[in-house]
Amino acid sequence: MAKRITILKVRRTTEPNVNQELQWLGNSLGLFNVRDKDSSCFRVFITLVRSAKHNETLPSDDIAERLNLSRGTVVHHLTKLMNSGIVIREKGGYILRERNLQSVIKDIQSDMERMFSELQEVAKEIDERLG
Repeated sequence: MAKRITILKVRRTTEPNVNQELQWLGNSLGLFNVRDKDSSCFRVFITLVRSAKHNETLPSDDIAERLNLSRGTVVHHLTKLMNSGIVIREKGGYILRERNLQSVIKDIQSDMERMFSELQEVAKEIDERLG
């Protein structure tokens, strides 16, 4: 499965507020965009962060009910979060790929390092073939 990992340089807030820091983290990972007027992706993300602490998988219907969103909206955001490598589908529900955000970020960093190693290897092979 292809993953799209996006890293953006976003100015970090100086106020130590958990919600603002979660928003910054998600924005830095390219998860949220200006079209999301009701912050539904952010709300789905927060719900999954909280459930990961208890190792709890959540079906899309439960997330939709908790957040008063349509199931279609929730599934759209879950798909985006899965494509970014943040969320996985497990046991009939969805959960962060790790139990805490620090581990998620470490995993993403490892994914990116593997991707860059492969890119470097292919670039080297191409350079050698081209002479």
